[in-house]
Amino acid sequence: MSKKDLTKEQEQLARFAKAMGHPVRIAILQLLASQTCCYHGDMSEILPVAKSTLSQHLNELKDAGLIQGTITPPTVKYCIHRGNWETAQRLFSACFKDIQFDSGCES
Repeated sequence: MSKKDLTKEQEQLARFAKAMGHPVRIAILQLLASQTCCYHGDMSEILPVAKSTLSQHLNELKDAGLIQGTITPPTVKYCIHRGNWETAQRLFSACFKDIQFDSGCES
């Protein structure tokens, strides 16, 4: 399959999967999902990473569209991007549903 054969949905799903492909990013998403509103504290006090590393992970999630943030000095507020999160859920669900295993295949 060549790149021109990939659908927009496949490329978007791969982008979401890449952004979620690190345990710290999963922890960030879980932290943000547990909030009733945008998180505006220092996540480096909660997560076991340096501020610079945390910033890189936040940027990766933001670039993928999974989170959104606003800067109001001296704080930055982050939250789940609900529209894109719903898109990610739909794409992952469809992907897993579409994958069928042949019962004759041994793992």
